[in-house]
Amino acid sequence: MFLFSNEFLGQNTNKDNNYTFKRGDYNGIGKWYMGREIAYVMGFEGIDWLERSEREEEENVSKLIKNMRIKSNDVIADIGAGSGYHTFKIASLTKNGLVYAIDIQPEMLMVIEKTKESGKIKNIETILGSEKSIHLPSNSIDKILMVDVYHEFNFPAEIIISIKKALKPNGELFLIEYRSEDSSVPIKEIHKMSEKQAVKEMEAAGFKLKKNINNLPWQHCMVFVKKN
Repeated sequence: MFLFSNEFLGQNTNKDNNYTFKRGDYNGIGKWYMGREIAYVMGFEGIDWLERSEREEEENVSKLIKNMRIKSNDVIADIGAGSGYHTFKIASLTKNGLVYAIDIQPEMLMVIEKTKESGKIKNIETILGSEKSIHLPSNSIDKILMVDVYHEFNFPAEIIISIKKALKPNGELFLIEYRSEDSSVPIKEIHKMSEKQAVKEMEAAGFKLKKNINNLPWQHCMVFVKKN
């Protein structure tokens, strides 16, 4: 979690031309990017939520994976991989490829490593990311997946630059976020995003929306590609 002093929050400061700081949602960090308040990161203590038995029914993860049209030799990055819920599903489809599981919490990566070892899975590599970089080589990734994590990035502008560099010229970025346009989605508002806001932020980073696959129960499945 990221905390700011009351004195600092009382100001409307823009130190680096990307962010402003002001009071907002109780579940937000008081830091704003392009009109959107950034949410607190869910800590590793919430790992049970990631692995809940109802997740397939609520999010239709199987359909999300199909949406990605994964090839056996794809190199894929699961950013904000958490416990590896999506990572292991993807790895089973990339027998001749590789999956990078990236997270900023070592505790999450330890869980993935333990599962990877017990299952003797060879095509997953864990990477400890930072708040500003995913630490991947340039032009090395076919597909990038971010499931309900982008809205929690403390430095979204910097992270997206890092993501753009890592993605191959014809690569795809799958941005999965709970739909803020749908009040029936039982998630706190600060943990949702609208398509309009997502497009606004991605376009600023040099991406364009290829399509929004509207077949998930609660989430947008937005596919972004690099602008020509």
